[in-house]
Amino acid sequence: MIWAMSPKISKKGHDMQRKTRIEDEFSAEDRERKITLQAGDEAPAFTLQNADGASVALKDFAGKRVALYFYPKDNTPGCTTEACEFSAAYDDFVAADCVIVGISPDSAKSHAGFIAKQSLKHILLSDPQHEVAKLYGAWQVRKNYGREYLGIVRSTFLIGADGKILKVYKSVKAKDHAAKVLADLLAAGK
Repeated sequence: MIWAMSPKISKKGHDMQRKTRIEDEFSAEDRERKITLQAGDEAPAFTLQNADGASVALKDFAGKRVALYFYPKDNTPGCTTEACEFSAAYDDFVAADCVIVGISPDSAKSHAGFIAKQSLKHILLSDPQHEVAKLYGAWQVRKNYGREYLGIVRSTFLIGADGKILKVYKSVKAKDHAAKVLADLLAAGK
């Protein structure tokens, strides 16, 4: 990460140094990346490793609906809430002929530990180079406490059995999100 020191004046008028970010750190492509996929678009194809190190492709789920969610990091509060809620609703998703797939930059080993620790029932895929997150627009410049960085924007794509996107959920809150996706899935029928 590139930082530069810049002057700052305190409330008492004293010069102080503070770290500020050099804006050229991110490419124009990074800065412009947004979630542009919408209902009716073909879901971008991908192949990633699961927690066991096996390759899993979107096409492996042909003929089934897929709840594909992107999350920032295993074993963090919001991500654990989201994963556990999807896992708790697993049987309802299966009954609706839908596969749940979570994707984060974490390693397959990290996913294996997360699945074991939280007793997760669904698939987690590793995207360490952010290739799939970029395809879906979920890898973006983010801002937290004034600091910019590249990271996952928590988002979900409900994909139909025909491979077309049924619904896009952008910048979602983790709590109760799985229930919302399930309700929309059931409302869409089979």
